[in-house]
Amino acid sequence: MFGGRPEIAARSPGRINVIGEHVDYQEGLVLPAAIDRYVFAHARRIDAPQLRLWSAEIGGRPVTVGIGHSEPLTGSDFWANYVFGVFAQYRDAGHPVGGLEITFEATLPAGAGMSSSAAIEAATALAVETAGGFSLPARDRALLCQRADHDYVGVPCGIMDQLAVNSGVAGHLLEIDCRSLGVTPTSLPDGLSLVAVDSKVKHTLADGEYGKRRADCEAAAGQLGLPTLRDATLAQIDAAAAALGGRVARRARHVVREIARVREFIAALQAGNAGDAGQRMFDSHASLRDDYEVSCDELDQLVAIAASHGALGSRLMGGGFGGSTINLVRSAEADAFAADVIADYAECCGIEGSAFVVHPVAGAGAQKEVAS
Repeated sequence: MFGGRPEIAARSPGRINVIGEHVDYQEGLVLPAAIDRYVFAHARRIDAPQLRLWSAEIGGRPVTVGIGHSEPLTGSDFWANYVFGVFAQYRDAGHPVGGLEITFEATLPAGAGMSSSAAIEAATALAVETAGGFSLPARDRALLCQRADHDYVGVPCGIMDQLAVNSGVAGHLLEIDCRSLGVTPTSLPDGLSLVAVDSKVKHTLADGEYGKRRADCEAAAGQLGLPTLRDATLAQIDAAAAALGGRVARRARHVVREIARVREFIAALQAGNAGDAGQRMFDSHASLRDDYEVSCDELDQLVAIAASHGALGSRLMGGGFGGSTINLVRSAEADAFAADVIADYAECCGIEGSAFVVHPVAGAGAQKEVAS
């Protein structure tokens, strides 16, 4: 694309989230894992004061932007905000940055609720750090990428996605406290596997809905006199339900119950009770469907199909309104489960989805390439 060999190779995994949805921006507990689907970035330094960016997933012409630019990109160049926004955060923080050419490719599906946006941000961050000869701790890199999302993409996301893709531990789920930013690796017991199922749909209803849900949570916390819903109890919400109003009260109930479900899921796994753990995933989906109202017919169908094929647990994953489900299954049944769910989904909904077993992997990394 740019007529030369790259100097730097970076890759970032995507992530799944087993349980703990729509609570990270309320300082809750979540249980994600970095997975073996990746965004790859290849970069080289250039003398010109520019970023030149191209994505194999997007195609078309490269995007060129001056390194001093300070506004989000618009139109067909919007995707490059995930890259330029990260670069701008390093620049504005005073880190050594200069002109770069970067190309991107991926084995991670976009729009499937597996954090392709956080992955491209992390891969970009590592390319910038490697080119500049410095390195931030994973937690600081995650916070910087989160600010890029807020300032240049316009999504008021929590910290879970960025922290998960930067802090992954091979073979482990990550219990993340989104208040302290503490990360505790938790192993998945032998004999259990996780299967991601991509519905291949994304409803336009989702436009702006994330921000509305976050605003409802902030309104509930304010009414209760709390900084976030992390400290709320169901008794407090029930007592204030009339003042909160039905919609806001339902949002708050989801957050409080979902944080409790994360604790209960981990405790059940550690006690060897996979059935109880899986039930918390089914309960999570019901709450996301009924109280948080971020599900859709296709996701509801996938969860029902998963249950009919013996899933221990199943729930929508990510922002909702489409994307993927995550399913807890017996390892010996994982491949057959994936095939059966996709076959039934095609029959009931007329959509060719995809399903695959996911494996927890290490977080994002980069290295300098040796020209040959």
